[in-house]
Amino acid sequence: MNKIDDISSARILIVDDQDTNLRLLEDLLEREGFSNIISTSDPERALELYRAFDPDLLLLDLMMPVVSGYTILEQLEKQRDPDDYRPVLVLTADATLQAKRRALALGAKDFLTKPFDGLEAMLRVWNLLETRFLYRKLQALERKNAPNGSGD
Repeated sequence: MNKIDDISSARILIVDDQDTNLRLLEDLLEREGFSNIISTSDPERALELYRAFDPDLLLLDLMMPVVSGYTILEQLEKQRDPDDYRPVLVLTADATLQAKRRALALGAKDFLTKPFDGLEAMLRVWNLLETRFLYRKLQALERKNAPNGSGD
């Protein structure tokens, strides 16, 4: 499997309370060759889906009713394995510096303001997934080269 095939097999979870945004992102991702996509407009299901689907990338809106993207980021950070790199790309209409800083401080790896350029969004998706897959390969090499194959 080459690098493009490897990355295009990534599991992507989209959480946005607006169905039109979900459809737009799904269409963009599918045109890029991604097919392993789950999306929800119900932010209360985000963590349940995250645990069950085990995504390689989370595309997350910040401003949602009941459970905000900030709350989801906080909960994911509490559960995060420190040895894992699981990128979150925040997509939000809140372009304030405060929103960017808060999202990034809570663990988001990248930030895009709506409305966003589709090409830029997909380049960011590819970059984050490439980093995720390289990180996984590095971990596998470390385990392989560890004494007794234990990874410690």
